[in-house]
Amino acid sequence: MTTGRSARTSLTKALALSALLAAVIGFHASARPLGRSLQHEVVTATLWSARCPVPLAHLRVLTVRYHGFDGRPHNGKLIVNEDAVEPLTTVFRRLYALDFPIRHMELSDTYGPRAGRPPDGDFTASFECRQASASPCTSVKNRGTGSWSQHAYGQAIDLNPVENPYVGCGMTRDKASLSYLNRNRLRRGMVTPAVVQAFESVGWGWGGNWTGSTKDYMHFSSTGH
Repeated sequence: MTTGRSARTSLTKALALSALLAAVIGFHASARPLGRSLQHEVVTATLWSARCPVPLAHLRVLTVRYHGFDGRPHNGKLIVNEDAVEPLTTVFRRLYALDFPIRHMELSDTYGPRAGRPPDGDFTASFECRQASASPCTSVKNRGTGSWSQHAYGQAIDLNPVENPYVGCGMTRDKASLSYLNRNRLRRGMVTPAVVQAFESVGWGWGGNWTGSTKDYMHFSSTGH
């Protein structure tokens, strides 16, 4: 009796592992230093300067395979801290297995000319040398907090910002996100418990778990801030 139950348990685990391996077939990731041309683009976009807390030499271009909203696989790119390459590779491998859709994830979305960026603004990104953004509870949109954002270290990522808005006092500054304020009605691209668990598995925290009325549903970081 015990032997039969053990065998069934082993079979179940083997099938689950096989399903996971099948789901991640086709996933790949790579990382490389920023070339001179890309460094110039980042500086030109005013997203890095000598006063920033991390030098350009400590940043990497992380390329990962992901599922798009069109149901097809794509190669996306992020600039991240070199220390974030391994944990984020693990996360994106799990997101790929979950078939979690990402709208846009190209370097030009963040660092290219504004005229060429996706008009929906729904692009996933990481490194930006800037202060942490003030809560939507405040009246000034671009007001900073006076402290570096984890994005300034390349240790944070904003995932599908339209579907996962920055919320404070029941408000968001992005009108396109108004229909996503209700977090109980899950739709494609919204952060799910499985997505949160993928980040938590590498020690990263979620802005949706912040205490108080301010929640940053798109935001994951190595410190949780």
